[in-house]
Parts: sequence; structure tokens; C-alpha cells
Amino acid sequence: MDQNYLNLLKEKYPTPEAVYTELINLEAIQNLPKGTELYVSDVHGASEAFDHILRTGAGNVREKLENHFEDTWTIEEKDWFNLLISYPEYALEHPHFTEIKTAEWYGKTIIDLIEFMRFCAVKYTRSKLRKALPEKYTYIIEELLYTDLNQREKDLYYKNILTKLIALDQAESFIRSLSNVIQRLVIDHLHLVGDIFDRSSGENLVMDQLIHHHSVDIQWGNHDLLWMGARFGSKVNLITLLRIAARYGYLFELEKIYGLNLRPLFLHAEENYQINTAFKPKCSEDSTLLKEESEELLTKAHHALAVIQFKLEEQLIKRRPEFKMSKRLILESIDPETHEVEIEGERWKLTDFPYTQLDLEQPDRLSQKEEHIVSTLLESFQRSEKIKEYVQFLLEKGSMYLVYNNHLLFHGCIPLDDQGQFISVELEGQSVSGKDMLGAYDYYVRKASRALDTSDDFATDLMWYAWAGDRSPLFGRNKMTTFERYYIENSETHSEKRNPYFDLRDNQNVVRDILEAFGLKSSQSRIINGHTPVEVKKGESPVKADGQLIVIDGGMNEAYRNATGIAGYSLLNNSYGFQIVTHQLFKSVSELFRQGKDETTLKHMIDGKLGRTVIRETTIGHTIQKQIDLLLEVVQHIQVDESQE
Repeated sequence: MDQNYLNLLKEKYPTPEAVYTELINLEAIQNLPKGTELYVSDVHGASEAFDHILRTGAGNVREKLENHFEDTWTIEEKDWFNLLISYPEYALEHPHFTEIKTAEWYGKTIIDLIEFMRFCAVKYTRSKLRKALPEKYTYIIEELLYTDLNQREKDLYYKNILTKLIALDQAESFIRSLSNVIQRLVIDHLHLVGDIFDRSSGENLVMDQLIHHHSVDIQWGNHDLLWMGARFGSKVNLITLLRIAARYGYLFELEKIYGLNLRPLFLHAEENYQINTAFKPKCSEDSTLLKEESEELLTKAHHALAVIQFKLEEQLIKRRPEFKMSKRLILESIDPETHEVEIEGERWKLTDFPYTQLDLEQPDRLSQKEEHIVSTLLESFQRSEKIKEYVQFLLEKGSMYLVYNNHLLFHGCIPLDDQGQFISVELEGQSVSGKDMLGAYDYYVRKASRALDTSDDFATDLMWYAWAGDRSPLFGRNKMTTFERYYIENSETHSEKRNPYFDLRDNQNVVRDILEAFGLKSSQSRIINGHTPVEVKKGESPVKADGQLIVIDGGMNEAYRNATGIAGYSLLNNSYGFQIVTHQLFKSVSELFRQGKDETTLKHMIDGKLGRTVIRETTIGHTIQKQIDLLLEVVQHIQVDESQE
């Protein structure tokens, strides 16, 4: 052990007794059941649905109510109590509760909440529980939690506290606080397996929740890297995310939230583009309809952004021949006289292409106005304090993959060939595949973050390749056919072939090989994936390879719901094993209270594991064990020092 570090530990624990106390505490923690983990992916700005999942613990609050109160409460009582805990502010103003709010009801409700909190906190030490308590009520909550009501004097003491809370008009505030603590206790740790951004506005609300979450990690998705790359200087990433915002009708929201300067874009679009229905925004069914003039402006801006994006993409493809994407140099294959384009040896008719916006001698060249638009947008995007805060958080809490509690988490795929072998990609002369490929991407993301004033270095360009490259572990398709979908009616050209990984991940041998490549050889290890919506309507299951791989993208965002038929999957992992969670469409809080229940459903999965998992067996437990080993070494040194005195 380093002598300086040893001296610091000896200062903190100057006597063997001090070390023994800490050792006993750590050993006790090691034998507690592991906390419940929640896995969520592909939020895509669906802030209300995401908030609902966190408030309800993805149905875990309701299940714990079922386990704790069992037959002593009716199903209806448990349903309403679940809504009270999940939405205390709304519940306390709802007629179901306002009609019964009396001093007696307040007292009983607080007792029930305290009792249920005690049940939810059974896995936690007192010190960890204390960190979850609101400062203004910590003392009162602890007194109520640890009071022995079998003693008459304590029973009177307990009732006196409740009476005073009610008399001082603190009962509702106290109920809200208890409910918020329970929400926190039912989920010990949150894993967000990629794609916070795009498809709808609301990513800022999701990010704000994540930043204030008590324990979270993130595995970056392709949409996350799109935003991160834009922050790090990638012009094409920025224009792409803005095009997506225009496509889904929330570009104006981004302008307001992040202070983007869209005026040059709007002026250019108004002057140079006509209405093309292919670029009409796809607004949410639940959103307020755009005014006609706003929709027209957004349609034109959408088209202008697409053209700028295609130009920037082709500049990058030429700049990076090592990406081997020359087949996607489409603009230079356009024939303005025949209104055709040649793609991979075949010619196709173009529909309403804006030929006047191309320099026919150099099609990928931005006009002077377009250059000004891009530079203005990039400057305002990088200057945004919110963007800076969000991306810094993604760097601190995020990574390309994570091995946690003997499970492997990554968003997209491990690129494979048809035989299930890892395929490689060359990055600055180094051939990488499998685990090394994901590690290399992680390295380059962090490298790009240190050079915000450059837009065409390799690290920043790779963050676009992660979005659209045929061997990208975050894209997982042979090409991105955005151009074809806008301008070619024949759907044959719209096809994007998935990497073999997505078909082979139902093969147990392939999944086992991937796990072993990441050092995971336990039969209990799992791969947790997002990225591809599970097509429930077609009978697809989120559980692959006999339970060795689980896909949790079930379509939380409305944009995917036609394919999935549900509103997303999430995954719970408690000390007994995994539970797959199916989420139904979240309409509104008022709709939940109209129904009087939450219809989230949990499906138990059999892991084949006997007994409960304790903290000693977890990633955190391994860290604690290292602390224990160090403290044992400290004891030896202290004893040696004492013997020499």
C-alpha cells in the first residue's frame, strides 16, 4: 500500500477499535440484499412518460404494496394508495381524497406511509436511509420509523407527534415528503441504456431529472452522441439534430429552451424554398396544432436543413475516406436535366428536388448564406449553458458500455458478420472490434470533448460516423437512407439492412461469446440492449436467447408506437432476479386518476438462481471488499506501530 495513502487512513482511523467499528459496519452492509435497479432506454424526449416511470418505480411501488398489505387491503385501496405515493400533489387535491380528508384520515395515512416506508427501507442502512430523508422532516420521520409502539409511553409519544403535525397544518406537506422518499427507496439505482434525445421536445426535462437523480449511469445512444458531437463542434451533427426537430415539429421549442439563433435559417428558407409535403412536420397527436403560417415556415426550414445536412455529410465522407462511405456521395450523382440520381449503379427519379440550391460544379459546397447559417447555429448551440451542463453530465455519468453486477449494458449492437464473428473497423490505423471497438469510441468521444473549437478533427467526425456509419455499434445498419425517403417515391430505395447482430442475438452461443469477450462467464450474466423497438404487434419478444439478452426499447416515444403497439419496456432487477415491465400509453395524470389505477404490468422472469443476491456479490460489493481489505492492512500497521512503542 502507498505510504501516503496509508498515513491518511491511519489519521481517519487512529486506533484498532476505530477500524474494527468500520469493518463491522462494512461487513454488515455486504450481507444486505442488493437494492433494486431500474433499466430504461430510448426515452426520446418523452418526459411525462419517463417521469411516470420514475414516480411509480416502473410499477414497483404497486407491487410492493401488494406484497406488504396483501389481503388486509382491497385491490382498490392499494391502487389509490399507489397513486397517492406516485402523485401526492395531485392526489391531495383530487375529489377521491378531498372528500375524506379529516384529522383521522391524515393520521391513518401517515401511519400507513411510515409503515410502508419501513418495509421499503429494509435493504438499507440507517445512514443510507437518512440521506434520502428531507432535511426539515428528518428528525420526525426517524422518530416515527424507529418507535416501538408496543410500549404504551412510546405509543402516546407517536400519537402526539401526529396530532401536532395535523394541528400545525403540516400533514399534507409531510405526506408529500413521505411519498417522495418512498419513490426514491423503491429504486436504488437507475440505468439509462441510451437515447435521451430527439423525436420529441422534452429532453431538457428528462435531463434535469437525471441530473438530480440520487444514483444513475448512462450508456450513450446514437441520438445522445448526435447532441454531444454538436456540442463538441460537429456541424453535421448539429444540422442533423435540428432537421429531426423540424421533422417532428419541435424546432421552435429548441429555439426557446437553448437560445438558438434560427433567424438566418428562417430567412433563407422563406426566400429559397417552396412547400414540399415530404417535409411537412410530423407533430404529436396530443400536441397543439401548429398555426398554418408556422407549419409552412417549419416545412421550408426542414427542407433547408436537410439540404445543408446532405452537403455537410458528403464533405465529411470525402474528408474521411477511411470511413469507406463513398457509396453515399449522392449529390454529385444527381442529373438536373433528367431529374434523376444514380445510387449504387441504379438510376431513380427524383421528386421535387431543389436543384437551384446546388452548385453543379461542386454539389457539396455550402452557399455563403448556408455557411452563415451553420456558423451562427453552432455558435449559439455551443454557447448554451443548458447544453454545456447536459453534455458535461453525460460525460461524467455516461460511457459506451457498462459492466455492472455481472451484466453487460450497451445501447446498440456489437457489429457481427453473418457467422456471428466480430467485424472490425479501422480507426486512425488501429483495427478494433468487439469490446475494443466500444472502448475506442469512448476514448474518441472524450477526446472530442477537449477540442470544442474544431469541427473536422477525426474524433469529432467519428461522432457522426457513430450516427450513420455502416459499422457503427450505435447505428447497426448498412446505410441511412434519409435522402431517398425525402426524394424517391420507390420504397425499395428506403431499405436499411440491419447488422446480423440483430438476428443473431437470439442465438445463445453468440450471446455467450459476446459476454465472454467482456469478461463475463457466469451463466447468470445478461446483455441489456435498447435501440431497436420491439415489434410486439408482430409477436416479437423483448427476451432473447433464452433470457440471456433483454431488449428494453418498447417504444416509449409516440413516434415508434405504430410499430410496437405499446408504450415501452423497462426492466427491474431486485435481489431475486429480473422482471420485465410493460408500459401502456401514458396519456395524462388526470386520466390515471379517472381510472383510479396505473396499468403498468410486471412479468416475472426465472433466472435459475437460488436465494437472494446480497451486496457482497455486486459491483458495489466488490468496491466495499477492497475497502475492507485496506482496513485490515491498516489494522496490521497500527498493531506493528503499537508493538514498537
